[in-house]
Amino acid sequence: MAFNNLGIIDSILKAVADEGYTTPTPIQQQAIPLVLQGRDLLGCAQTGTGKTAAFSIPILQLLSQHKQRKPGIKALILTPTRELAIQINESIAAYGKFTGLRHTVIFGGVSQLHQTNALKRGVDILVATPGRLLDLINQKYIDLRKLEIFVLDEADRMLDMGFIHDVKKIIALLPAKRQTLFFSATMPPEIQKLADSLLTKPALVEVTPPSSTVDKIEQRLFLTNKTDKGKLLLHLLKDRKIGSALVFTRTKHGADRVVKQLLREKVKAAAIHGNKSQNARQNALNDFKSGKLQVLVATDIAARGIDIDELANVFNYDLPNIPETYVHRIGRTGRAGNSGLAMSFVDGETLKELKDIEKLIGKKIPVVEDHPYPFEGVMKEEAIPKPKKKSNRNWRRR
Repeated sequence: MAFNNLGIIDSILKAVADEGYTTPTPIQQQAIPLVLQGRDLLGCAQTGTGKTAAFSIPILQLLSQHKQRKPGIKALILTPTRELAIQINESIAAYGKFTGLRHTVIFGGVSQLHQTNALKRGVDILVATPGRLLDLINQKYIDLRKLEIFVLDEADRMLDMGFIHDVKKIIALLPAKRQTLFFSATMPPEIQKLADSLLTKPALVEVTPPSSTVDKIEQRLFLTNKTDKGKLLLHLLKDRKIGSALVFTRTKHGADRVVKQLLREKVKAAAIHGNKSQNARQNALNDFKSGKLQVLVATDIAARGIDIDELANVFNYDLPNIPETYVHRIGRTGRAGNSGLAMSFVDGETLKELKDIEKLIGKKIPVVEDHPYPFEGVMKEEAIPKPKKKSNRNWRRR
């Protein structure tokens, strides 16, 4: 199926073609016609499935077809992180460049002056993070009474980041009559309850269950001591000539510690997390994409929404305590038909997390036995096989 089979108008089709896209992803095939019909939508989809285009393209079309556009914000896209907000706004700029629709993005961590100036000039589509949105609403810069379409993106991450109360405050300010598009990679009970309260007879679009995502990615497990993780990472980055890599840690402090260790060994690296300024985070991401940095170290919250083409390597320096997060992390590699490798470090404190991850993905992750920093503690037999003494040097297939 091609984009021109989805009922998309010519001006948007031309913009999509200019971006080099000809074939829609599964979620785009399913969602775009439903949104164009004016349906509420519940989308269960992970990062990397193409969901931004799945909602931004039909929103642009619906708003551009208004015969007389009155001033006021017509569509609000609420998203948890600055990086994702910026990327969504860039997508809207690309797909809507021939529509004449006005859009802007607002987020915290930077001066509000540029954002309020854009709002004063008039905006049809607003992309926002919850905190800055509420702040500017309270300052009377934003009026949502004329809103027609509301998108809540990455609802489960809103919950993880503690934004759910802010989200509920924002929802209370929206017109009762509106079209609502709700996206979440997972559906914990509180998110399901929120979706039920927001949506009216929604169409359900579900793509890429967790087990199928990881089948395309080569996974490897390294059993090591907690104190040896940094040395093992350096060994793999230098001796194995891995090239660029995205490294995940559980904490902001942990991310900074890994970067310091890498920089001491002359490995070009930077961290992105919630304590970094917006400019620092954006500069680090741009430097990584351009090849100036070999390693980007990130927490899950900061990394959500990062879209890096041709990313070949992901490291789980720390295993996540939520199994689905593992799938999100490794799903950032192996995109668009490219090969991908995900390497995870496991010590004696993260065996339970490993067991939960393997249960979710329905497979055992192969253990790499030949490396210089093997685990020296006591392994639980039921959780993971003990490393064997024989060598397995051909651990990285190409």
